[in-house]
Amino acid sequence: TTARILARAFNCASMLESEPCGRCDICEEIGAGVFPDVLEIDGASHTGVDHIRDLKGQLVYMPLRGRIKVYIIDEVHMLSQAAFNALLKTLEEPPAHVKFIFATTEAQKLPVTILSRVQRFDFRAPAPSQMVAYLQKVTTEEKLLLSEAALSLIVDQAEGSVRDALSLLEQVVNYGGQSPSLEDVSEALGVLSVALLAELFAAIVERSAKRALDAVAEIDRRVALGVDPDDL
Repeated sequence: TTARILARAFNCASMLESEPCGRCDICEEIGAGVFPDVLEIDGASHTGVDHIRDLKGQLVYMPLRGRIKVYIIDEVHMLSQAAFNALLKTLEEPPAHVKFIFATTEAQKLPVTILSRVQRFDFRAPAPSQMVAYLQKVTTEEKLLLSEAALSLIVDQAEGSVRDALSLLEQVVNYGGQSPSLEDVSEALGVLSVALLAELFAAIVERSAKRALDAVAEIDRRVALGVDPDDL
């Protein structure tokens, strides 16, 4: 996704104060993955040196429609050592109309000779507060009603992944409708709610056998619905 944003910045026909507009034909085609001058290559299936040699043979051709021809190589750490060696000279002196963008989840596997010839940007998981704020923006746009506590629970289960958080939000809405309660969110995600645990602790403090047994019965019901017993 970030590679496509950079590719837009290289080629956007209507830049807005150094930002791609996101609305012109070029931006829309790059976002859809169909722009002819942005080529996305799966490093896992193009590991050999022959693939890189074929790629280098294409570099002499000028862009068809854009200003810059962008090669995005995903999972670049999967390339063989011979393939990396074949890339070195090109990375040192790339044609003026060509940019390479490498994406990887295992940068430590890249040869030092490659790392020394690129700009490296390490991504980190967003803070929980940032993810909650983002989900609040999404729910507002989608006309959904979820409390901050419910969104915090979704963020906690997503474990730092925005994509997972959005998937869990969709799961919650499918289960509890447009305005799911905290209890709906807990049940949809298969976790125990804070309110249920608080009820159990309150019953213990007050030495109320009935309240405690009711809370335990509810916990047992949740486990039957799929709550992980390790969460107890």
